[in-house]
Amino acid sequence: MTDRAAATGRLSLQAPAKINLFLHVVGRRADGYHLLQSVFQLIDLADTLHFELRNDGQIALAAPLPGVAPEDDLCIRAARLLERAASRPVPGVTIAVDKRIPMGGGLGGGSSDAATTLLALNHLWQLGMPRARLGELGLQLGADLPFFIGGGNAWVEGIGEQLTPLHLPQRWFLVVHPGVGVATPAVFKAPDLTRNTPSVIISDFVRAASANELFGRNDLQPVAERLEPAVKLAAEALPGSRMSGSGACVFAAFDSEAAANAALQSLRERNALAVQARTWVVKGLDRYPAAALAD
Repeated sequence: MTDRAAATGRLSLQAPAKINLFLHVVGRRADGYHLLQSVFQLIDLADTLHFELRNDGQIALAAPLPGVAPEDDLCIRAARLLERAASRPVPGVTIAVDKRIPMGGGLGGGSSDAATTLLALNHLWQLGMPRARLGELGLQLGADLPFFIGGGNAWVEGIGEQLTPLHLPQRWFLVVHPGVGVATPAVFKAPDLTRNTPSVIISDFVRAASANELFGRNDLQPVAERLEPAVKLAAEALPGSRMSGSGACVFAAFDSEAAANAALQSLRERNALAVQARTWVVKGLDRYPAAALAD
């Protein structure tokens, strides 16, 4: 992959989503940022990004995402941030995104796209920036980016920048998007958001995971369900489910693909989901594809 990219100036990469196996808000900094504890699990629901170098120095999208102005697109912002951080002029690039991860679903799709952009352009532009530096740049764009750049599943603390690699058992997941979006700023600004959940330690989570027990909770879920009742309806329809991130997606974990598909079939037979809902049966991943470029 890397030799071909170097020769052709082209590179295509998968940018997987993540789910939060739990998400606790344990405090708040003086600057307003919330302090979190979570476990981030990569899943094989992914966008595909295509990069092609150009000789005019321009950074452009092949096609804008619906409802997103080009200057607000996280891939463009990531590319320009890396360009400014480079110690020399860099070629331009055209970025095309085949979008599969739902926007505003709490699955980190935009952050994953931006992380893949940083890793891919660091390689294509031959900048040689270490992973730690790319993570620092990524944090300027969003709290989830250091996780994706880190390359694997992790115990996450702070505002998202404190990562401890974590081996997770192989699981399958049924992910449901209820067909509505949840505004992340509205969730974090809500006066009824729990902001003082007691801190936990990794061994607490590992013990529960080894016993296939659902650990902790998502502190953002009650607020998201109040703001968007469709999230609550989806969670109630899927036994053992939990919301990811700030919503709107909910998910349940299973030991096999067959069990996840059986749960999906049950939802369909019961007509338990709204017409506009979308579903995916996905597999947990151990490694973020673009991370190999920084190894």
